[in-house]
Amino acid sequence: MLSTKQKIGWTVVSILVLIYALFPVLSILMTSFKSSSDLNSGKFIPSKFVTSNYEQIFVGEAKDLFLPALWNSIGISLISTFVAVVLATLCAYAIARLDFPGKKIVLTTALMVSMFPVISIVTPLFNLWRQVGLYDTWLGLIIPYLSLTLPISIWTLAAFFQQIPWDLDRAAQVDGATTWQAFRKVIVPLTLPGVFTTAIIAFFIAWNDFVYGIGLTSTSAARPVPAALAFFTGASQFEAPAGAISAAAIIVTIPVVLLVLAFQRQIVSGLTQGAVKG
Repeated sequence: MLSTKQKIGWTVVSILVLIYALFPVLSILMTSFKSSSDLNSGKFIPSKFVTSNYEQIFVGEAKDLFLPALWNSIGISLISTFVAVVLATLCAYAIARLDFPGKKIVLTTALMVSMFPVISIVTPLFNLWRQVGLYDTWLGLIIPYLSLTLPISIWTLAAFFQQIPWDLDRAAQVDGATTWQAFRKVIVPLTLPGVFTTAIIAFFIAWNDFVYGIGLTSTSAARPVPAALAFFTGASQFEAPAGAISAAAIIVTIPVVLLVLAFQRQIVSGLTQGAVKG
């Protein structure tokens, strides 16, 4: 049991962390409602809340840049997440259940790939993708995104599969199920919290990528939102597009916030189950 002083201390720390984490988001939100004059005034709260920045990205000059990019981000992130989770589920099950040579090397390699600097491989991918016809395509982004989402997915799901008793697999096989049936009908349903948590994490990684998006695209055919924001312009060459960029940033943040709020119980359950070893 925590003492009263400890509870007060942890409450104060939590409030400070929340303020530190949410202040940039609040600043962007305020900027998205500022007029051009307020952007140059340096005021934190706009003197008058306007929606011109949101109108600019939905029906104004930035519409042709933002809306295709939003569709690209949604499609590419969902496909990348689905492929990563399916492949990671199979790989993590094999790592957790099978004893084969090089198992530790697989995990170590996955960890090394996840830590590899993305910027160092964009140029080789740029040259390769142009030669094979994948440059500025959805597939040309989905494949590199797997290098970001697959390693963390394998590590996360391997921890979940290790928590499931091996006896469940054997019991299912004794009842007549094949290895694949035992995996699909017994093991996977038990790891759904972990699969769901992994999918959320993988989606966030793909959704927030900028380096691949800016380096492997050149048009709105496949350019995602983080990369498209770099091409926003103001009403003139002397005006910074801070308002429109802030409005677009708020719009692309909404899906992430909604996902976390809607599935926070599943996310917490998945993270805690994967962190506890039986």
